[in-house]
Amino acid sequence: MGNSYEDECRQSLAEEQAKSLAATNDWEHVDREQVHRDWDVLYREITAFLAGGSLPGDQQIQELVRRHFDIVSRFYLPSREAYVGMSLFYAEDEAMRAFHDSYHPGMVEFLGAAIKVFAEQGNGFAPRAGAETSA
Repeated sequence: MGNSYEDECRQSLAEEQAKSLAATNDWEHVDREQVHRDWDVLYREITAFLAGGSLPGDQQIQELVRRHFDIVSRFYLPSREAYVGMSLFYAEDEAMRAFHDSYHPGMVEFLGAAIKVFAEQGNGFAPRAGAETSA
């Protein structure tokens, strides 16, 4: 993945989240406490596999990433690019990196790689904003 693709992913994330936030009164429909509990359980499970030597593309990891995607989709259904953009945000935002790496020092890189595999192989994504005009 080149820098232009990563830039496209960052842009998709920003646009899609802004549109969703505006349409949902800052995601008022989301039970944030439940989301954080679910992410905590999920990240602990990922940590166990990560510590055990699993790879981002392993089937059990991809099943956990599917759960991550399902939690994200409680806020809004992201495009493939926005979902990859989220993994970049986890790596580039200091607070998000610290949060994720508090589970395991390699969590951000591992989760980012697993999300990229999921995005390449997965389905169920929303169309990318503007994709209908670039086809």
